[in-house]
Formats: sequence, structure tokens, C-alpha cells
Amino acid sequence: MRIGELAARTGVSVRSLRYYEEQGLLASTRSGSGQRHYTDDQTERVGFIQRLYAAGLSSRTILELLPCTDSPSRNNSDAALERMAQERDRLSRHITDLAATRDALDGLISTARAHREQLQEAVTG
Repeated sequence: MRIGELAARTGVSVRSLRYYEEQGLLASTRSGSGQRHYTDDQTERVGFIQRLYAAGLSSRTILELLPCTDSPSRNNSDAALERMAQERDRLSRHITDLAATRDALDGLISTARAHREQLQEAVTG
């Protein structure tokens, strides 16, 4: 399939697909006229890359992990497991920070609502 079809199937822009290819995350073959062609398997790979990006991984980190999915071996599996554990720890810290921020916002919302209620009572009371 051509790049436009892959973009349509995955919901990822053509520009992003080109970037993935530049970063070594995605591969294509070229036609005689230089057009990119992708296999159906690339649809799943783009989805996987998108999920890793959504989790906050960089293209460099994703590139480190892909060999484990492409052709697992003891060496790249061990390295990938270590890298995934590091990323998981980073995400856990980020989740903790986000939860603390959410809790702080909940406190501010509660205080603002109580203040608004007091103002309304003063006006109507």
C-alpha cells in the first residue's frame, strides 16, 4: 500500500509516517518512481509506535525497543526488558506527579466553590 493509504488506515499523518521512516522506526520499499510502499503488517507497527509515543517514549527509545519485537534474541530481549523497566518506572513517577497535581486542583476547585457559595449567600442572605 502507498503512504496515503497507510495514513488513512492508521489515522497518522503522511508527515508523521515519513518522520517514522527517517528515524528508522518504519521501513518501506520504493517503486521505480520512488513512491513508498508498505506491507499490511506496517499498519499494526504504526499503531504500536503510536501507543509508545502516547506513553511518552521518545523515538530514540522506541528504536531501542523495536529489535525485540522484530527479531527477539537473548541479547536484545535483555536490553529491551531493562529499557522497558526504566520507562515503566519513569511513567510511574509521572503518574504519581499527575495524581498529586489532580489532587491539588481538586482542592482548589473545592475552595473556589465554597468561596462562591459564601459570596452568593452574602448577596441573597
